[in-house]
Amino acid sequence: MRLGNVNLNLVSDGEYWLDGAGLFGLMPKVEWQEIAEPDEQNRIRVQLQCLFIETAKQRILVDTGYGDKLSAKEREFMSLKANGRLLGSLAALGVEPEDIDIVINTHLHGDHCGGNTRYDQNGDLVPAFPRALYYVQRIELADAMFPNERTRGSYHRENFEPVERAGQLRVLWGDTRLTDEVRVMVTPGHTPAHQSVVIESGGETAVFLGDVAHWPLHIEQLANVTAYDVQPLVTIETKRRLARWAIENEALLIFDHCPGRVAGYLHPTGQPDHFRLEPVAV
Repeated sequence: MRLGNVNLNLVSDGEYWLDGAGLFGLMPKVEWQEIAEPDEQNRIRVQLQCLFIETAKQRILVDTGYGDKLSAKEREFMSLKANGRLLGSLAALGVEPEDIDIVINTHLHGDHCGGNTRYDQNGDLVPAFPRALYYVQRIELADAMFPNERTRGSYHRENFEPVERAGQLRVLWGDTRLTDEVRVMVTPGHTPAHQSVVIESGGETAVFLGDVAHWPLHIEQLANVTAYDVQPLVTIETKRRLARWAIENEALLIFDHCPGRVAGYLHPTGQPDHFRLEPVAV
């Protein structure tokens, strides 16, 4: 995609299978199975989309997927494809790990930052992108370092501590402009300091949503939230503000987990808290 003077490329870390009840929360299966057909284990197919942003000065990667540190048993459990997914997607664009200047993590759940680090030839964990500065919200980092009973399974120190030790981690205190074209805005609910990434160039706007809205359904109908959202009522209010902002700014919404419908423009329907996504081909 071309947005003003910026190139946007969706780069995949593959796909995996996730329990449908987790993604659709309180929505009854009889309804959500019409949207996403489950397999015999009640799982649905989920994408691991990351965003590669190329400006005149920087190469920026938003999120890094699961990465290659998972065990064979973990990959088999999720039906996650073999290693090399994200790096292979970047290589297809002629981009090597050393070419990345900035990595932005929307949050520090394993499916969004697992590819931050890798094992080197000595078996040590090191940043997967050796020249990049990694950006994360301060409160998100605190939540990841000191998880509670509810969040402990979502955060893994091996995905961010090696980056900190290498001196490549940068902590943000709220909404921040990182370059002339790219800024982050805090979109809480899925986690208290989840951030989305806004790209603005040539009078055009796009936003990589991260997990503030996993699928279009989650922003088309504000009441629909996932079982993974730590603050579901906050998520709803965040989506309400985000939907109004996206319509006012004619912003292209980019989704990270939905197969097929990965980007589109939001429109009002006249019904409170309900919107319609006009998909675009990417």
